[in-house]
Amino acid sequence: MDIQGFSTSLLNVVCEMAPYLLLGFLIAGVLHVFVPQRFYANYLSRSNKLSVVWAALLGVPLPLCSCGVIPTAIGLRNEKASKGAIASFLIATPQTGIDSILATFSLMGLGFAVIRPVAALVTGICGGLLVNRLVSEDDAKDESAASCQVERGNRLWRVLKYAYYDMLRDIGLRLLVGLVVAALIQVAVPDEFFLQFGSQPLLQMLVILVVAVPMYICSTGSIPVAAALMMKGLSPGAALVMLMAGPAVNLASILVVNKAMGRRFTLVYLMTIVGFAVLFGLLLNAAGSSLFALHSSLVAPHGDCCMSTSAQPSPFKLVCATVLTLLIIFALMMKLFSKFTAKKPLDPDVTVYRVEDMHCSHCEAAVVRAVEEVAGVEKAKASASANTLTVKGSANEEAVRAAVEGIGYTFKGRSSER
Repeated sequence: MDIQGFSTSLLNVVCEMAPYLLLGFLIAGVLHVFVPQRFYANYLSRSNKLSVVWAALLGVPLPLCSCGVIPTAIGLRNEKASKGAIASFLIATPQTGIDSILATFSLMGLGFAVIRPVAALVTGICGGLLVNRLVSEDDAKDESAASCQVERGNRLWRVLKYAYYDMLRDIGLRLLVGLVVAALIQVAVPDEFFLQFGSQPLLQMLVILVVAVPMYICSTGSIPVAAALMMKGLSPGAALVMLMAGPAVNLASILVVNKAMGRRFTLVYLMTIVGFAVLFGLLLNAAGSSLFALHSSLVAPHGDCCMSTSAQPSPFKLVCATVLTLLIIFALMMKLFSKFTAKKPLDPDVTVYRVEDMHCSHCEAAVVRAVEEVAGVEKAKASASANTLTVKGSANEEAVRAAVEGIGYTFKGRSSER
Protein backbone atom coordinates (compact mmCIF):
# COMPACT_ATOMS: atom_id res chain seq x y z
CA MET A 1 0.00 0.00 0.00
CA ASP A 2 1.19 3.54 -0.75
CA ILE A 3 1.41 4.92 2.81
CA GLN A 4 2.36 8.40 1.62
CA GLY A 5 -0.54 8.50 -0.83
CA PHE A 6 -2.94 7.30 1.87
CA SER A 7 -1.73 9.96 4.32
CA THR A 8 -2.02 12.69 1.72
CA SER A 9 -5.51 11.61 0.69
CA LEU A 10 -6.67 11.47 4.31
CA LEU A 11 -5.20 14.90 5.07
CA ASN A 12 -6.86 16.49 2.04
CA VAL A 13 -10.29 15.06 2.81
CA VAL A 14 -10.16 16.10 6.46
CA CYS A 15 -8.93 19.61 5.61
CA GLU A 16 -11.68 20.12 3.01
CA MET A 17 -14.45 18.98 5.34
CA ALA A 18 -13.29 20.34 8.71
CA PRO A 19 -14.33 24.03 8.39
CA TYR A 20 -17.81 23.12 7.18
CA LEU A 21 -18.21 20.37 9.76
CA LEU A 22 -17.29 22.69 12.62
CA LEU A 23 -19.78 25.30 11.36
CA GLY A 24 -22.45 22.69 10.74
CA PHE A 25 -22.08 21.18 14.22
CA LEU A 26 -22.43 24.67 15.72
CA ILE A 27 -25.66 25.34 13.79
CA ALA A 28 -26.95 21.91 14.85
CA GLY A 29 -26.26 22.81 18.48
CA VAL A 30 -28.20 26.06 18.12
CA LEU A 31 -31.18 24.18 16.65
CA HIS A 32 -31.04 21.59 19.43
CA VAL A 33 -31.02 24.15 22.25
CA PHE A 34 -33.17 26.99 20.95
CA VAL A 35 -35.93 25.14 19.03
CA PRO A 36 -38.40 23.51 21.48
CA GLN A 37 -39.32 19.87 20.89
CA ARG A 38 -43.03 20.68 20.96
CA PHE A 39 -42.55 23.15 18.12
CA TYR A 40 -42.24 20.16 15.81
CA ALA A 41 -45.17 18.23 17.25
CA ASN A 42 -47.54 21.21 16.88
CA TYR A 43 -47.32 21.02 13.09
CA LEU A 44 -47.57 17.25 12.68
CA SER A 45 -50.77 16.26 14.45
CA ARG A 46 -53.25 16.20 11.56
CA SER A 47 -53.65 13.33 9.09
CA ASN A 48 -53.37 15.49 6.00
CA LYS A 49 -50.89 16.48 3.32
CA LEU A 50 -49.79 19.60 5.15
CA SER A 51 -48.59 17.68 8.20
CA VAL A 52 -46.55 15.40 5.92
CA VAL A 53 -44.91 18.41 4.23
CA TRP A 54 -44.17 20.06 7.58
CA ALA A 55 -42.62 16.86 8.91
CA ALA A 56 -40.18 16.67 6.00
CA LEU A 57 -39.38 20.40 6.13
CA LEU A 58 -38.72 20.27 9.87
CA GLY A 59 -36.72 17.07 9.61
CA VAL A 60 -34.29 17.97 6.82
CA PRO A 61 -32.09 20.38 8.86
CA LEU A 62 -32.07 18.25 12.02
CA PRO A 63 -28.78 16.40 12.71
CA LEU A 64 -30.37 13.08 13.68
CA CYS A 65 -29.09 9.71 12.45
CA SER A 66 -31.27 6.77 11.46
CA CYS A 67 -31.24 5.40 15.02
CA GLY A 68 -31.57 8.72 16.85
CA VAL A 69 -34.57 9.76 14.77
CA ILE A 70 -36.64 6.72 15.82
CA PRO A 71 -37.30 7.59 19.50
CA THR A 72 -37.96 11.18 18.45
CA ALA A 73 -40.49 9.99 15.89
CA ILE A 74 -42.16 7.67 18.40
CA GLY A 75 -42.33 10.59 20.81
CA LEU A 76 -44.06 12.64 18.13
CA ARG A 77 -46.47 9.75 17.64
CA ASN A 78 -47.39 9.85 21.30
CA GLU A 79 -48.09 13.58 20.94
CA LYS A 80 -50.70 12.64 18.32
CA ALA A 81 -48.63 13.22 15.20
CA SER A 82 -50.18 11.50 12.18
CA LYS A 83 -48.75 8.26 10.84
CA GLY A 84 -47.93 9.92 7.51
CA ALA A 85 -46.08 12.74 9.25
CA ILE A 86 -44.08 10.21 11.26
CA ALA A 87 -43.09 8.35 8.08
CA SER A 88 -42.12 11.61 6.40
CA PHE A 89 -40.01 12.58 9.41
CA LEU A 90 -38.36 9.14 9.62
CA ILE A 91 -37.43 9.16 5.94
CA ALA A 92 -36.29 12.76 5.45
CA THR A 93 -34.46 13.49 8.71
CA PRO A 94 -31.53 11.03 8.72
CA GLN A 95 -30.67 11.58 5.05
CA THR A 96 -29.26 15.02 5.68
CA GLY A 97 -28.79 17.84 8.18
CA ILE A 98 -27.23 21.27 8.46
CA ASP A 99 -23.82 19.74 9.15
CA SER A 100 -23.95 17.22 6.30
CA ILE A 101 -25.24 19.79 3.78
CA LEU A 102 -22.24 22.01 4.46
CA ALA A 103 -19.89 19.02 4.43
CA THR A 104 -21.39 17.84 1.13
CA PHE A 105 -20.73 21.25 -0.40
CA SER A 106 -17.15 21.23 0.86
CA LEU A 107 -16.29 17.85 -0.66
CA MET A 108 -18.75 17.21 -3.51
CA GLY A 109 -19.73 20.66 -4.73
CA LEU A 110 -22.86 22.79 -4.96
CA GLY A 111 -24.83 20.37 -7.14
CA PHE A 112 -24.81 17.56 -4.58
CA ALA A 113 -25.30 20.02 -1.72
CA VAL A 114 -28.56 21.13 -3.36
CA ILE A 115 -29.90 17.84 -4.72
CA ARG A 116 -29.31 15.95 -1.47
CA PRO A 117 -31.75 17.91 0.77
CA VAL A 118 -34.20 18.26 -2.13
CA ALA A 119 -34.21 14.49 -2.63
CA ALA A 120 -34.65 13.94 1.12
CA LEU A 121 -37.56 16.39 1.18
CA VAL A 122 -39.35 14.86 -1.82
CA THR A 123 -38.76 11.30 -0.61
CA GLY A 124 -40.07 12.12 2.86
CA ILE A 125 -43.20 13.81 1.52
CA CYS A 126 -43.98 10.99 -0.93
CA GLY A 127 -43.33 8.35 1.74
CA GLY A 128 -45.64 10.11 4.17
CA LEU A 129 -48.42 10.39 1.58
CA LEU A 130 -48.05 6.70 0.73
CA VAL A 131 -48.30 5.74 4.40
CA ASN A 132 -51.42 7.88 4.81
CA ARG A 133 -52.96 6.06 1.87
CA LEU A 134 -51.78 2.49 2.45
CA VAL A 135 -51.44 2.14 6.24
CA SER A 136 -54.49 2.38 8.45
CA GLU A 137 -54.23 4.06 11.84
CA ASP A 138 -54.69 0.73 13.63
CA ASP A 139 -51.62 -0.72 11.88
CA ALA A 140 -49.33 1.78 13.56
CA LYS A 141 -48.84 0.81 17.17
CA ASP A 142 -49.47 3.50 19.76
CA GLU A 143 -46.40 3.24 21.97
CA SER A 144 -45.25 5.36 24.88
CA ALA A 145 -43.38 8.52 24.13
CA ALA A 146 -39.69 9.02 24.36
CA SER A 147 -38.26 12.44 23.73
CA CYS A 148 -35.10 13.99 24.91
CA GLN A 149 -34.90 15.20 28.47
CA VAL A 150 -35.45 18.86 29.25
CA GLU A 151 -31.99 20.34 29.69
CA ARG A 152 -31.08 23.12 32.06
CA GLY A 153 -28.12 25.43 32.41
CA ASN A 154 -26.31 28.04 30.39
CA ARG A 155 -27.55 27.94 26.79
CA LEU A 156 -24.21 28.80 25.22
CA TRP A 157 -22.56 25.94 27.10
CA ARG A 158 -25.35 23.56 26.05
CA VAL A 159 -24.93 24.61 22.39
CA LEU A 160 -21.17 23.98 22.49
CA LYS A 161 -21.54 20.74 24.44
CA TYR A 162 -24.09 19.31 22.04
CA ALA A 163 -22.23 20.53 18.93
CA TYR A 164 -18.70 19.51 19.80
CA TYR A 165 -19.14 16.72 22.31
CA ASP A 166 -22.52 14.97 22.12
CA MET A 167 -22.65 14.90 18.31
CA LEU A 168 -19.03 13.85 17.97
CA ARG A 169 -19.51 11.15 20.59
CA ASP A 170 -22.43 9.84 18.51
CA ILE A 171 -21.00 10.04 14.99
CA GLY A 172 -17.27 10.63 15.58
CA LEU A 173 -16.25 7.01 15.11
CA ARG A 174 -18.40 6.57 12.00
CA LEU A 175 -17.10 9.84 10.58
CA LEU A 176 -13.52 8.75 11.28
CA VAL A 177 -14.16 5.36 9.65
CA GLY A 178 -15.68 7.11 6.63
CA LEU A 179 -12.64 9.33 6.22
CA VAL A 180 -10.21 6.42 6.51
CA VAL A 181 -12.24 4.28 4.09
CA ALA A 182 -12.28 7.15 1.60
CA ALA A 183 -8.50 7.46 1.78
CA LEU A 184 -8.07 3.69 1.44
CA ILE A 185 -10.30 3.69 -1.63
CA GLN A 186 -8.09 6.34 -3.20
CA VAL A 187 -4.95 4.21 -2.96
CA ALA A 188 -6.34 0.65 -3.08
CA VAL A 189 -9.21 0.56 -5.60
CA PRO A 190 -8.09 0.41 -9.26
CA ASP A 191 -9.14 3.39 -11.32
CA GLU A 192 -10.98 1.15 -13.78
CA PHE A 193 -12.97 -0.81 -11.15
CA PHE A 194 -16.31 1.00 -11.56
CA LEU A 195 -15.68 1.79 -15.21
CA GLN A 196 -16.63 -1.81 -16.04
CA PHE A 197 -20.18 -0.89 -14.96
CA GLY A 198 -20.14 2.32 -16.98
CA SER A 199 -22.80 1.14 -19.40
CA GLN A 200 -24.93 -0.29 -16.58
CA PRO A 201 -25.64 2.53 -14.11
CA LEU A 202 -28.60 0.67 -12.63
CA LEU A 203 -26.33 -2.24 -11.74
CA GLN A 204 -24.02 0.21 -9.96
CA MET A 205 -26.95 1.46 -7.91
CA LEU A 206 -28.11 -2.03 -6.99
CA VAL A 207 -24.61 -2.94 -5.82
CA ILE A 208 -24.50 0.21 -3.70
CA LEU A 209 -27.94 -0.57 -2.22
CA VAL A 210 -26.88 -4.07 -1.22
CA VAL A 211 -23.98 -2.56 0.72
CA ALA A 212 -25.60 0.65 2.01
CA VAL A 213 -29.04 -0.45 3.23
CA PRO A 214 -28.02 -2.90 5.99
CA MET A 215 -24.93 -0.98 7.18
CA TYR A 216 -24.97 1.83 9.71
CA ILE A 217 -23.51 5.06 8.31
CA CYS A 218 -24.32 8.64 9.24
CA SER A 219 -25.19 11.33 6.69
CA THR A 220 -21.83 13.03 7.22
CA GLY A 221 -19.73 9.87 7.28
CA SER A 222 -21.16 8.76 3.93
CA ILE A 223 -19.82 11.85 2.13
CA PRO A 224 -16.09 11.03 1.86
CA VAL A 225 -16.86 7.44 0.91
CA ALA A 226 -19.20 8.51 -1.89
CA ALA A 227 -16.69 11.10 -3.11
CA ALA A 228 -13.87 8.55 -3.15
CA LEU A 229 -15.99 6.04 -5.08
CA MET A 230 -16.88 8.69 -7.66
CA MET A 231 -13.20 9.32 -8.22
CA LYS A 232 -12.87 5.61 -9.02
CA GLY A 233 -15.56 5.72 -11.68
CA LEU A 234 -18.83 5.47 -9.74
CA SER A 235 -21.59 7.42 -11.48
CA PRO A 236 -23.04 10.52 -9.74
CA GLY A 237 -26.40 8.77 -9.59
CA ALA A 238 -24.99 5.76 -7.75
CA ALA A 239 -23.15 8.11 -5.37
CA LEU A 240 -26.46 9.84 -4.63
CA VAL A 241 -28.01 6.43 -3.90
CA MET A 242 -25.35 5.90 -1.23
CA LEU A 243 -25.92 9.39 0.20
CA MET A 244 -29.68 8.77 0.41
CA ALA A 245 -30.10 5.11 1.34
CA GLY A 246 -27.02 4.68 3.53
CA PRO A 247 -27.93 7.24 6.22
CA ALA A 248 -31.72 6.82 5.90
CA VAL A 249 -31.97 3.19 6.94
CA ASN A 250 -30.02 0.30 8.44
CA LEU A 251 -30.83 -3.15 9.74
CA ALA A 252 -31.27 -1.99 13.34
CA SER A 253 -33.64 0.84 12.40
CA ILE A 254 -35.72 -1.53 10.24
CA LEU A 255 -36.21 -3.88 13.19
CA VAL A 256 -37.10 -1.09 15.61
CA VAL A 257 -39.53 0.59 13.21
CA ASN A 258 -41.18 -2.75 12.54
CA LYS A 259 -41.61 -3.34 16.26
CA ALA A 260 -42.90 0.14 17.04
CA MET A 261 -44.96 1.01 13.96
CA GLY A 262 -46.02 -2.28 12.39
CA ARG A 263 -45.05 -4.43 9.40
CA ARG A 264 -47.00 -2.59 6.70
CA PHE A 265 -45.68 0.79 7.83
CA THR A 266 -42.12 -0.60 7.76
CA LEU A 267 -42.55 -2.06 4.27
CA VAL A 268 -43.78 1.26 2.84
CA TYR A 269 -41.02 3.12 4.71
CA LEU A 270 -38.28 0.87 3.34
CA MET A 271 -39.58 0.62 -0.22
CA THR A 272 -39.96 4.40 -0.43
CA ILE A 273 -36.33 4.95 0.55
CA VAL A 274 -34.99 2.34 -1.87
CA GLY A 275 -37.30 3.26 -4.74
CA PHE A 276 -36.76 7.02 -4.60
CA ALA A 277 -32.99 6.64 -4.11
CA VAL A 278 -32.82 4.70 -7.38
CA LEU A 279 -35.23 7.12 -9.10
CA PHE A 280 -33.21 10.20 -8.14
CA GLY A 281 -30.01 8.40 -9.09
CA LEU A 282 -31.34 7.64 -12.58
CA LEU A 283 -32.61 11.21 -13.00
CA LEU A 284 -29.25 12.57 -11.91
CA ASN A 285 -27.39 10.43 -14.44
CA ALA A 286 -29.86 11.40 -17.17
CA ALA A 287 -29.43 15.11 -16.41
CA GLY A 288 -25.67 14.94 -16.95
CA SER A 289 -22.81 15.29 -14.53
CA SER A 290 -21.54 18.82 -15.24
CA LEU A 291 -23.26 20.21 -12.13
CA PHE A 292 -22.16 17.30 -9.98
CA ALA A 293 -18.39 17.33 -10.37
CA LEU A 294 -16.36 16.88 -7.22
CA HIS A 295 -14.56 19.74 -5.54
CA SER A 296 -11.71 20.72 -7.83
CA SER A 297 -9.13 20.70 -5.03
CA LEU A 298 -9.67 16.98 -4.57
CA VAL A 299 -8.93 16.00 -8.17
CA ALA A 300 -5.46 15.77 -9.59
CA PRO A 301 -4.69 18.44 -12.20
CA HIS A 302 -3.94 15.87 -14.92
CA GLY A 303 -7.29 14.10 -14.75
CA ASP A 304 -6.20 11.19 -12.57
CA CYS A 305 -8.85 9.78 -10.29
CA CYS A 306 -7.05 10.53 -7.11
CA MET A 307 -6.48 13.40 -4.77
CA SER A 308 -3.91 15.98 -5.58
CA THR A 309 -0.59 15.46 -3.86
CA SER A 310 0.89 18.79 -4.92
CA ALA A 311 -1.53 21.31 -3.46
CA GLN A 312 -1.05 21.94 0.24
CA PRO A 313 -4.08 22.80 2.38
CA SER A 314 -4.28 26.38 3.60
CA PRO A 315 -3.24 27.19 7.21
CA PHE A 316 -6.88 27.88 8.10
CA LYS A 317 -7.97 24.46 6.90
CA LEU A 318 -5.09 22.81 8.72
CA VAL A 319 -6.11 24.53 11.96
CA CYS A 320 -9.74 23.46 11.49
CA ALA A 321 -8.64 19.90 10.72
CA THR A 322 -6.49 19.85 13.87
CA VAL A 323 -9.31 21.16 16.04
CA LEU A 324 -11.80 18.67 14.58
CA THR A 325 -9.37 15.77 15.06
CA LEU A 326 -8.71 16.70 18.70
CA LEU A 327 -12.44 17.05 19.40
CA ILE A 328 -13.13 13.62 17.88
CA ILE A 329 -10.33 12.02 19.88
CA PHE A 330 -11.57 13.61 23.11
CA ALA A 331 -15.20 12.60 22.52
CA LEU A 332 -14.27 9.01 21.67
CA MET A 333 -11.94 8.72 24.67
CA MET A 334 -14.72 9.93 26.98
CA LYS A 335 -17.12 7.47 25.38
CA LEU A 336 -14.66 4.63 25.99
CA PHE A 337 -14.05 5.84 29.54
CA SER A 338 -17.80 5.86 30.27
CA LYS A 339 -18.02 2.25 29.13
CA PHE A 340 -15.58 1.16 31.82
CA THR A 341 -16.87 3.44 34.59
CA ALA A 342 -20.29 1.79 34.16
CA LYS A 343 -18.78 -1.30 35.83
CA LYS A 344 -17.88 0.32 39.17
CA PRO A 345 -19.52 -0.95 42.41
CA LEU A 346 -23.08 0.21 42.93
CA ASP A 347 -25.27 1.15 45.89
CA PRO A 348 -27.78 -1.48 47.12
CA ASP A 349 -30.76 0.38 45.61
CA VAL A 350 -29.09 0.67 42.17
CA THR A 351 -29.67 -1.96 39.47
CA VAL A 352 -27.93 -2.29 36.13
CA TYR A 353 -29.92 -3.67 33.20
CA ARG A 354 -28.75 -4.55 29.71
CA VAL A 355 -30.49 -2.63 26.92
CA GLU A 356 -29.59 -3.13 23.27
CA ASP A 357 -30.21 -1.10 20.08
CA MET A 358 -29.04 2.20 21.64
CA HIS A 359 -26.60 3.93 19.30
CA CYS A 360 -26.35 7.60 20.29
CA SER A 361 -27.14 10.26 22.89
CA HIS A 362 -30.68 10.62 21.51
CA CYS A 363 -31.27 6.93 22.20
CA GLU A 364 -29.88 7.32 25.72
CA ALA A 365 -32.09 10.32 26.40
CA ALA A 366 -35.16 8.48 25.09
CA VAL A 367 -34.56 5.48 27.37
CA VAL A 368 -33.85 7.65 30.42
CA ARG A 369 -36.96 9.75 29.86
CA ALA A 370 -39.19 6.68 29.54
CA VAL A 371 -37.72 4.90 32.58
CA GLU A 372 -37.78 7.95 34.86
CA GLU A 373 -41.55 8.10 34.37
CA VAL A 374 -41.87 4.64 36.00
CA ALA A 375 -43.12 4.68 39.59
CA GLY A 376 -40.31 4.04 42.04
CA VAL A 377 -37.48 5.24 39.78
CA GLU A 378 -35.49 8.02 41.41
CA LYS A 379 -32.86 8.38 38.71
CA ALA A 380 -31.77 6.59 35.55
CA LYS A 381 -28.70 6.68 33.35
CA ALA A 382 -28.23 4.97 29.99
CA SER A 383 -24.98 4.17 28.19
CA ALA A 384 -25.14 3.34 24.49
CA SER A 385 -21.48 2.34 24.40
CA ALA A 386 -21.89 -0.16 27.25
CA ASN A 387 -25.48 -1.19 26.39
CA THR A 388 -26.48 -0.59 30.01
CA LEU A 389 -29.27 1.12 31.88
CA THR A 390 -28.55 2.06 35.50
CA VAL A 391 -31.66 2.59 37.62
CA LYS A 392 -31.74 3.97 41.15
CA GLY A 393 -34.90 3.31 43.15
CA SER A 394 -37.37 0.62 44.06
CA ALA A 395 -39.05 0.05 40.66
CA ASN A 396 -39.45 -3.62 39.73
CA GLU A 397 -37.86 -5.13 36.68
CA GLU A 398 -41.09 -5.74 34.76
CA ALA A 399 -42.05 -2.07 34.95
CA VAL A 400 -38.64 -1.04 33.66
CA ARG A 401 -38.88 -3.65 30.90
CA ALA A 402 -42.27 -2.31 29.79
CA ALA A 403 -40.93 1.25 29.62
CA VAL A 404 -37.87 0.27 27.59
CA GLU A 405 -39.66 -2.04 25.18
CA GLY A 406 -42.49 0.47 24.82
CA ILE A 407 -40.18 2.83 22.92
CA GLY A 408 -38.68 0.17 20.68
CA TYR A 409 -35.49 -0.92 22.45
CA THR A 410 -34.46 -4.45 23.44
CA PHE A 411 -34.48 -5.19 27.18
CA LYS A 412 -32.20 -8.09 28.20
CA GLY A 413 -32.78 -8.11 31.96
CA ARG A 414 -30.24 -7.54 34.71
CA SER A 415 -26.64 -7.17 33.68
CA SER A 416 -24.13 -9.67 35.03
CA GLU A 417 -21.66 -6.83 35.54
CA ARG A 418 -22.28 -5.25 38.89
